[in-house]
Parts: sequence; C-alpha cells; structure tokens
Amino acid sequence: MISHRLPFVASGLLFCIGVSMQSVAQAARADQFYKPPSPLPQGTHGKVIQSRPLTNAAALPSAARNLLVMYHSTSEDGKDVAVTGTIAIPAGDAPAGGWPITTWTHGTTGIASLCAPSLDTPTAPEHHFLSMHETVMDDYVKRGYVVVATDYEGLGPGRLHPFLQGASEAHGALDIIRAAREIDPHIGSRYVAIGHSQGGQADLFTAAIGPSYVPELHLLGNVALAPASHIAATLQAMMRASTPSYALGYSMYVLESFASNHPDIELDKILTKQALHHLPETMHACITDTVSKGYWATAIPKSQFLPAADLTSLLRVAAENEPDRLKIVVPTLVAQGTADDTVMPVWTDDVVRSLCKNGTPLEYLVQRGATHETVLTASTTKMKVWVDARFSEKTAESNCFALPSAAVPDR
Repeated sequence: MISHRLPFVASGLLFCIGVSMQSVAQAARADQFYKPPSPLPQGTHGKVIQSRPLTNAAALPSAARNLLVMYHSTSEDGKDVAVTGTIAIPAGDAPAGGWPITTWTHGTTGIASLCAPSLDTPTAPEHHFLSMHETVMDDYVKRGYVVVATDYEGLGPGRLHPFLQGASEAHGALDIIRAAREIDPHIGSRYVAIGHSQGGQADLFTAAIGPSYVPELHLLGNVALAPASHIAATLQAMMRASTPSYALGYSMYVLESFASNHPDIELDKILTKQALHHLPETMHACITDTVSKGYWATAIPKSQFLPAADLTSLLRVAAENEPDRLKIVVPTLVAQGTADDTVMPVWTDDVVRSLCKNGTPLEYLVQRGATHETVLTASTTKMKVWVDARFSEKTAESNCFALPSAAVPDR
C-alpha cells in the first residue's frame, strides 16, 4: 500500500566495535532530546518546547542552519502532544516578506519511535529511502526555501505513530512551520506542502486542513507523489491472500495505529492469537526489516485474521482517512508512476477523479515507467517549476477536464 523497499545490506556492522566515545555521547544526547517533559509545559499548537543544532544525516548540507525541534502539536483525538522534526534555513539574507517555506511529509519509515527521519544516520534502518528525500529537499534550501520536515506524531518521542491518520500527520506538518517562525522571525508566512507515499496522503490532508488550522499562514499549493490510499481495500486483500506479501506489514501498522486511539477497534476480535503474539515485533524494527525479515515477512496473510473478524469500526476509520473525500481549495499537483506496484496506478486515478469532482484545482502528472520510488526523482524538475510558480503567483494549470490515466498500460 505504501513504499515497498527491498532490504539493503550494509557492508559493515551497524554498530562497529570502534565507534568513538564522541559518537556514543552524541547518541545519548539525541536520546535525551526525544524525551518530552512530563507533564508537557503549557503551549498552543506549534509552540517550541526545545530545539538544538542538527548534525546527522538529516541535516541538509546546503543549509546555513539545521535544527532539531520539539514542538506542541495536536493528536488525532485533539490532545496536546510533543512532536519532533527538522528545520533547514538557507544561507544569506531573507527576501522581503521572509523566506518561503516548504513543509515535507515523508513516506513510511515505521511506527516505532526509532524510525523518526530526524534520527537518520548513514547506518540508520531507512537511510537509503530517506537519503533520496534529503537530496531533493536540499535542492530547495539551496534555492532559498526554508525546509521543514515533521517526524509525525509518535516517531521520535516514545509513542506509537498514528500511521495513515491524516489529521495527526497534517497537524505535525503545519505546526512545525509555526515552530520554525518562532525560532527565526525572518521566516515568512507563505508555504507549499510536498509529500511522497504515506507523505502524499499526509500532504493532501495538510492542504485540506491548513487554511483553518493555521489561518495566519498562507498555503499556496501542494504536491502529492504516489499518495497512499485504498486503506480498506489493502486490508481486505490481505484477509484473502494465501502467499506472503510485504503489504501484510503495512496492514499490521494500520491495525495497531487505528486501535491505539479508537477503543472500539478491538484487535483480539480481528487477529488470531499467533498474530497478536508477533504484533509487538513491529515496534522493534522499521519498515524495511518488518517486511523483509522475521515473522511478518513470511507469514501467510489470511491466516493472521479471525474467520469472523468484525471490521465495522476499522472500515469507518479507514474511510475517514482516505484522501479522495477531501476538499482542497489551493492548486494541487499529483504525480503517479505507471510501474508502481505499491500504490496502484488505478488507485491514484480514482483519487484524482474524486478530488477534481470535489472542486480541487488539480494537475495530474503521469510518469510513464516510474516506480514507487523513482516517481520522486522523475518528478523533480516539474516540481521545482511548479513550486516556484506558486510563489511567483502564476496561474496554476488544471487538467481535471481531461485527466490522463496512470492505469493505462505503458506502450
């Protein structure tokens, strides 16, 4: 359903014996940073809790300043929660009106705290995937954009991440803009949201919620690359599947996520005892290991579900988090690769049709031959021109009147 990534084997041990005392001390400081004060100090959403310089792989090399920040945000159930993320500030002087902003929503890394993108290092579990995003983000800061990137609720500070819960993801992406502007008053109020995969779904929710949630900010547009969708369809496919599938790991993420803050979803009425026994393993690894190693990589999907599983509440929550129901009033660019076997091209075709019917001024970009990962790099040039045009106040194009199809086979 989201990003299917093959495991990448490092050429050495993850933690070598010769690691320096300085590295150990840095890791200890990082661990301490991600522990929120208890109780949380009073603060409106977007208020900074703490910040410090960032120097790991998540730091963008072209930035004059890279910061790790913890800030107040709003959980799916409306509670105050601490969320972490990164801020990259360009070199030079801010233009009149302040630096323009891009807020980035990342693809799936996992649901455990150790899977936060801000913890990325060259040997971190999802570095191969994250490094592609970091390269693209760095180009924006090099060109004069402030780049903020939320970890999402639960990644970093020790909570289970509300995976594919759109409001929580969006709140994190919007509140980090407020946090960045509190830290540096030279940051402007105009922003564009950009996201890939899980982050594509998060990006669309960010664009839908942003104007009302942070009304003092000015959303100019959003870019969704291979946005996650069809959550219920994926779960139901796993309930019928008789051979191992990487989508099973994502389905377990969805079940744990939705059950964590929706008490009417009872996993012992959906999953077998064996599945429940292995469920905690998802909290000790990130996505690549979850779908390629251990129990969830080899389990028969349909054998994990009870024959009479009650999905009523689960399906309701899944529907609430589908991006096709959203009303987005700003220009929207959606890109989809035709060779994507993770987010199915027909799914994104469906999403863009619905968004167009909802009144979204949308341009649909079909990338022939692009996979789930390469749609990011294939779309880079178009994204740059499109994002720059939003800040230049140029009129956005829409092809809602004659949408292309990513599901049409390549010729």
